[in-house]
Amino acid sequence: MTPIFSAPAATWKNKRFVLLDIDDTLTTDGRLAADSYRALEALHQRGFIVIPVTGRPAGWCDMIARFWPVHAVVGENGAFYFSYDHDQRKMHRRHASSQAERSANRKRLDVLAAAILAAVPGAAIASDQAYREVDLAIDFCEDVAPLPPSSVDRIVALFEAAGAIAKVSSIHVNGWFGSHDKLSMTRHLLADLFGCDAEAAREQVVFVGDSPNDAPMFGYFTDAVGVANVEQMRDRCEFLPRWITTGRSGEGFVELAGVLLDSRA
Repeated sequence: MTPIFSAPAATWKNKRFVLLDIDDTLTTDGRLAADSYRALEALHQRGFIVIPVTGRPAGWCDMIARFWPVHAVVGENGAFYFSYDHDQRKMHRRHASSQAERSANRKRLDVLAAAILAAVPGAAIASDQAYREVDLAIDFCEDVAPLPPSSVDRIVALFEAAGAIAKVSSIHVNGWFGSHDKLSMTRHLLADLFGCDAEAAREQVVFVGDSPNDAPMFGYFTDAVGVANVEQMRDRCEFLPRWITTGRSGEGFVELAGVLLDSRA
């Protein structure tokens, strides 16, 4: 990973899309700082297409799509995207699975949740679980005392033994039944809303994240960026970003936003 300030100026010149993780990328220590939100709004106002790509739940994503300066949001690690049309006052939604599939999978996840909590002392159902449509989020450090890596590995193993996909974020292990991830739904979003083939648009995209559930995005987009705290998760990431900021979390996002805004000055 190379510091973003070492990149040739031309690297950022033709970027059109800014895709970003939220937890510990836009936020810092569980808070959305004013500087981070101002940077998000500045990118939007300067004409960048801004799209959060997050593990956070459907309930949060509905609010984000409506109220934040963004064009759309991918949620629950690629289970869906939401895009709000302010002129028509209409929310556009696309899910990776049908309602029937989601209902059936929820029953399986409820059984799995009980098994995980019984097997991993100190783990808890994430506080935002009530607002989720597709996945199960197990908290290992957000609202519980931080668990050791061995416990995180145990949670992942229990998901996978049940046939679920498991992805580690900076705060949760998210598990679901299905083949979607952040990248697969991002590809649908780019095609549906902007008429872009993701392969053709790779050079127009900057993605910034910090954790293993961002790895598909790191591996696909040419100029993916990690905020500095991605170093803490590098051993769990299948792919690492090309670039890295000097600042961690929201400070790193603000740093990247400044580089992108300067490229349009």
